[in-house]
Amino acid sequence: MRSNVLQLFTKQPGRWADPPITGEAVDAFRQQRGAHGIRTAAAHGAYLINLASPDPILRERSYQAFRGELQRCVAYGLEYLVAHPGSATGGERRQALQWNAEGVRRALETVPGDVVVLLETTPGSGSCLGARFEELAELLHRIDVPERTGVCLDTCHVWAAGYDLATQYDAVMRELDGTVGLGRVRLFHFNDSVAPLGAHRDRHAHIGRGELGLEAFRRLLRDSRFRGIPKLLETPKDGDAERADRRNLRTLRALR
Repeated sequence: MRSNVLQLFTKQPGRWADPPITGEAVDAFRQQRGAHGIRTAAAHGAYLINLASPDPILRERSYQAFRGELQRCVAYGLEYLVAHPGSATGGERRQALQWNAEGVRRALETVPGDVVVLLETTPGSGSCLGARFEELAELLHRIDVPERTGVCLDTCHVWAAGYDLATQYDAVMRELDGTVGLGRVRLFHFNDSVAPLGAHRDRHAHIGRGELGLEAFRRLLRDSRFRGIPKLLETPKDGDAERADRRNLRTLRALR
């Protein structure tokens, strides 16, 4: 059983320090990617980045870090950079959305290439942006670079935000299509949820062993509109990542 989709960090996700891009590292990654048959590779942005911060110093530092992420993605030949939409941290949400959009657009303007920035759906805890489809749609509209932006749909996060993929799948997809647009969904994170619907808690579970259950994944995998969209696991590892991932992949492939 082999995987052909990869997500990675291009730096330590909990630190600001940016590693240099070396030709040796780039060549080694590209060689190994080809050797292992990886068709789609995405980076996940560092956790400290908050382009929506009301603090101008943190916002500028976040921008520099985000631009560095984008530069590394271009150098390594990745297809996507998955980014959290940020947090208003007590500020006004619409202003925070504008700040985030400005940061993403500015980075895309200064770092040419084909890497697509994907805004990840969030569970909606605290002042985090991006839990509602309307906010993601507004961000995409404000960034206004459609050829280099899209959405990464995380199943646990969508469930935690209150979208019932288990029993209201068609209604959720109609709402997603009417706001973001199904064509803007470019990547999936597949995770079940420890927490119940609408709990706004980011607690991932093994596929079919959480509150979301198997039906949502069955529908997603059999939905012809998403057949060619890459899908990644972000499920628990239980001390043995390979064994846990293989078990979850077997479950998903049986549903397909």
